[in-house]
Formats: sequence, structure tokens, C-alpha cells
Amino acid sequence: MNLFDLPKILPAEELAETLLPDQGVLIERIISTGQVSPPDFWYDQERDEWVVVLQGEAVLQWKNGSDQKLLAGDWVCIPAHKRHRVSYTSKEPPCIWLAVHGRLVVNL
Repeated sequence: MNLFDLPKILPAEELAETLLPDQGVLIERIISTGQVSPPDFWYDQERDEWVVVLQGEAVLQWKNGSDQKLLAGDWVCIPAHKRHRVSYTSKEPPCIWLAVHGRLVVNL
């Protein structure tokens, strides 16, 4: 498999594909083409999430009002229950994310 091989026709909605089944850690590829979080929606996840943008760009918005722009190669570790939302993803090229969900220990 190749993380950069995309479906010939991308669906209108964001596409999340599980790469490894969840046995305590979930690894998925997410393909975004301009999708953002709904207005007034905040992720409040039970587990930590480490995410990297492999292609394209995105902007995460934090509940405190700050934004974080992510370009290809940029990554962030989001602790469990840190409220955030996606306020921008590139359409062209599609934004390809790699996300790892679990109980993560990251020395920052």
C-alpha cells in the first residue's frame, strides 16, 4: 500500500481509512478536500491523537481561540480532551493526514 495512492474519484465527504485495526492504538489515513468541522463543533476525544499532514495543508483551531497552520510534514500531538476543530483543509492538493489515536507518551 502507498499513503499517496488516492481513489480516482474522491467522495464529497472526508474519507477516513483505518490502516491498522484498533487494539489499543488506531492508525488511520484521512483525506480531506476542503472539509472543515461544523460551526460550533469541538472535538473532545477520549484518547490522545498524534497527527501529521503528509500532503496539502490544514488549520486546527483550539478552544482558546488560537489557530495552528499545518503544512506538509508538520505534526502535532493533541492530548485527550483538548478541545479543537478543523477550520481549513486544502482542496488541491487534497490534504492527507496520518493520525494515531491511543494513550500516547510524547516528550515535547
